[in-house]
Amino acid sequence: MNTVVNMDGSEIVQEENVGKRAVNYSAGSVRSDVSKQWINRPADERFLTLADLADAKGLERSNSEAYAIANKQVTLLAPEVRTLDDTNKLSTKVFGRGDEFGMTPWAFNQIAGLVKAPSKYLRSLPSQIVADNLNWGLQRNRAVEEIKPLLTGTENGPVLRAVTGPNYGRIWDHEVVKAVQGIADQGHWKVPGVMDWGTGIYDPDAPITSETTTLFASDRDVFIFLVDDKRPIIVGELPDGSPDYMFRGFWVSNSEVGLKSFSVAAMYLRSICCNRILWGVEGFQEVSIRHSSGAPSRFAEEIRPALESYAEKSDAKLIEAVADAKAATVAKDDEEALEFLRGRDFSRSNAQAIFDLHEKEEGRPIRSAWDAAQGITAFARDIPNSDNRLRVEANAGRILNKVA
Repeated sequence: MNTVVNMDGSEIVQEENVGKRAVNYSAGSVRSDVSKQWINRPADERFLTLADLADAKGLERSNSEAYAIANKQVTLLAPEVRTLDDTNKLSTKVFGRGDEFGMTPWAFNQIAGLVKAPSKYLRSLPSQIVADNLNWGLQRNRAVEEIKPLLTGTENGPVLRAVTGPNYGRIWDHEVVKAVQGIADQGHWKVPGVMDWGTGIYDPDAPITSETTTLFASDRDVFIFLVDDKRPIIVGELPDGSPDYMFRGFWVSNSEVGLKSFSVAAMYLRSICCNRILWGVEGFQEVSIRHSSGAPSRFAEEIRPALESYAEKSDAKLIEAVADAKAATVAKDDEEALEFLRGRDFSRSNAQAIFDLHEKEEGRPIRSAWDAAQGITAFARDIPNSDNRLRVEANAGRILNKVA
């Protein structure tokens, strides 16, 4: 049995599981953030369970060490040239850490960046010249006297995975995964189901495979997207009278090697299709933390508790906000609706297009703040440029924020 929350805040206990259902994927906005991850991840970066992901990142963490040392204590090494292949070999040595060892392409890019050398150009040169240039830069061309290497032991020996400045505040990928795992263990949060484009039916119980998973990780980062899609929220009715269902979702993203900041995003959505595009998104919010010296404590003291709170909270606020937006009249007739849209920086022709699209999709003219926001986000879906599309969608968000 599943609980569905009604518009008045009351709970309806369904005798049957709220499983497969028609969804209003034409409402709200469309986001491709998860899809971009899904498209670009090879098989070895896809995980079927959070437990497997936690194990992989836990092993990586236990075999890693990071510490601040003087620039000159890191040395790039290239072999004496005997064959052409020798001009492509480059390794590194860290003072006090034994023999020379390899480095990831990302670590090479970071070293080049620290000494302000163009990594793309360096890759075109013999490794002997590259080593000389980078060593000179590390020893003589850095105002900051320390760097912070990250070494990780692998089955092929230790590898230099990152080289950052001394004030880099590392949020470990494993800590992020464990935080999410603690939320998912509550039993409601899971990898999302799949919408069948042929029928428009969303199935929250679709099998989790390498083709549908939203759990991704590499030696550079981690990305997790989970939803609470078996406990949907009724926010209204579709034109045919069936329920307009939404459910909560969130993602977390992090890179312990400095590829990107830690970020967490929360939203409500109506569906997600087989290529992991999010449909019918409402109330999207995102916060990022740069890996500065205070980042680890901010994650522990602010972001982790906030994420847990979001995962546990009821959906009464969303229901109230939707009800308020539907009750907030912005126009008594068609002309007032068009005037309202023109007052939100839309041209006369675009305002008319928004009005017509809403009437076509929803079966009624724009009269409320909710109607206007839905019409604007529907209009935004056909804008090819992502920056322009996001600006238009933000306009819809501002309308709802004023009502809330």
